[in-house]
Amino acid sequence: MKLANGSTVAIVGGGPGGTLTAIFLLDLAQQLRRQLTVDIYEPKRYTCTGPTGCNMCGGVISESLIQMLATEGILLPDSVVIDTINAYILHTDFEAARIDAPRQEMRIATIFRGAGPKGSEHQQPLPWQSFDQYLLDMAIAKGARLREVSVSALRLEEGFPVLIAHDQPPLRYDLLVGAVGINQKKSLQLFEGLNFGYYRPKTTRAYVAELYYGVEQVQQRLGHAMHVFLLNIPHLKFAAITPKGHYATLVILGDQIDQEVVDRFFAAPEVQKCLPEGWSIPVKPCHCQPSIVIGPAKKPFTDRIVMVGDASVSRLYKDGIGSAYRMAKRLAYTALAHGVSGKDFQKYYWPVCRTLLWDNRLGHLLFAFDNLFRTVPLLRRGMMALLRRERCQAEGTACPLSSAFWNTFTGSASYWHIARELLHPMTIWKLLRELLLRNKTHSS
Repeated sequence: MKLANGSTVAIVGGGPGGTLTAIFLLDLAQQLRRQLTVDIYEPKRYTCTGPTGCNMCGGVISESLIQMLATEGILLPDSVVIDTINAYILHTDFEAARIDAPRQEMRIATIFRGAGPKGSEHQQPLPWQSFDQYLLDMAIAKGARLREVSVSALRLEEGFPVLIAHDQPPLRYDLLVGAVGINQKKSLQLFEGLNFGYYRPKTTRAYVAELYYGVEQVQQRLGHAMHVFLLNIPHLKFAAITPKGHYATLVILGDQIDQEVVDRFFAAPEVQKCLPEGWSIPVKPCHCQPSIVIGPAKKPFTDRIVMVGDASVSRLYKDGIGSAYRMAKRLAYTALAHGVSGKDFQKYYWPVCRTLLWDNRLGHLLFAFDNLFRTVPLLRRGMMALLRRERCQAEGTACPLSSAFWNTFTGSASYWHIARELLHPMTIWKLLRELLLRNKTHSS
């Protein structure tokens, strides 16, 4: 059960998971001298501003991912990479600490998944380009066919997947790839309806908004730093304001993000300092409350059908595009070098998903530790003091706590790597020393 010369592949979803799968399939097929027909089904128009062309994402990717894409021949132009972040400023109640990128290659970049926020269409020509559209254009240039229609039904005939799209006859494929986003509930239902055991991943809600600052206010209030907020607000796990050209992207993560949590966040003095002077919340800012993946899908593959990206498993809270990259590359290799049976996917594709799954389990524990950081004043003050002390150390000196925080915020390293940095004997010793000093100062 292999993809031979003349085989056909349907990819449902034209986001990074789908387009990278198409790119890797077509590149590897060319190396193996096989002719593939790859159809990408995506009705969304990434050239449209606002919700019409948006994939509901904070739009942050690591410099290391940009370099990995470059090794695949995917060179992101300056029009796609809008801003470069070289530092984080961590805000807690009443104090802040700056965390600089440990190395230049560990910086992060900001992108727009669609053509930009609602209202940006008045800036003509647009000074940026959609990341998702760029990848889609590259897949088409390599030979993929874009079908700008919604998939209305899926079924199996003699073991082959059959796809039915709006106003088009049924088409049978040798391989069906589900690269639908976790917010595409109707498409996920179609795959669940094939009854091979697939069930979508567990999710929670986030809040994402594009706030217009203007370039001068972005530089004055934010600079080239992402501002991260770990505030003692009920249900709030994490929030960040990221500079992005004329705009700043706000992302809020938590258990129950409602309007009350959002209002309390904007009212916090630490947040007010990062907003333009006299700024007030727009009546209707370009915002959404997307679902984000916090658990794996159940049985994401069977014979001739496989799920990739958010529809399978994704990195907890971070680096969803990086996860899609790794899964898409392994999926293409599995399908062309080994086969498209459920056993092939289990043996060669699932290990990448399983690695993400186990790493996410540790990630849940690390984010539980975040609650202690926010709610125990002595621990918070000690860690903030240590972060500031590490920043003052000589260049080249090991700064494990700063590195752990940087990797947590950027998603540049696995949660296992972050845990090793946090539990390093030197980190624990330095933290205990800071706690003793703070406790002694507080007592006196």
